Amino acid sequence: MAAMSATTGKRETRPVTVGAYIVLFLLGALQGMIGSFQYSRTAGPVPVAALVSCVAIVATCLLAAWGTRSVSGAFAPGAGWILATLVLSMPVSNGSVIITATAPGKWYLYGGTLCVAAAVAASFGRRIRAQPK
Repeated sequence: MAAMSATTGKRETRPVTVGAYIVLFLLGALQGMIGSFQYSRTAGPVPVAALVSCVAIVATCLLAAWGTRSVSGAFAPGAGWILATLVLSMPVSNGSVIITATAPGKWYLYGGTLCVAAAVAASFGRRIRAQPK
C-alpha cells in the first residue's frame, strides 16, 4: 500500500511508478532474449519470426506508452529490447554468435531497432501523452 504524504495528503505513487518501469524494461529485455534465439525461423525466404518480433516490440512499446501516458513508457521496453539484443549479438571469446549476419538476422536487428525508434517517436502523439488539466 502506498504511504500518505504528510504535507499534501496524497498517496505516494513513486514506488509503484518505478516498479512499473522496471517491469516494462524487463518485458522488453525478455522479448529481446526470446527473439534473439528465434529470429531465424522462416517460411521460405520470408523471415517470419524476425518480422513477428518486430511487430511484438512495436506493440509492447505503444501499449506501454498508452498505459503509462508517457513517452518513457515506450522507451522502457524499447531500451530493454535493445540492450538484450545488443548483448546477445556480440561474439563471445570462442567466436560463436547468436545473431548471425544473415537476412533474418539483419531484419531482426535493424528492423527491431527501427520499430523501437518508430514506437518511441509515435508516443509523442497527443493521444498517448497525458494532457495537462
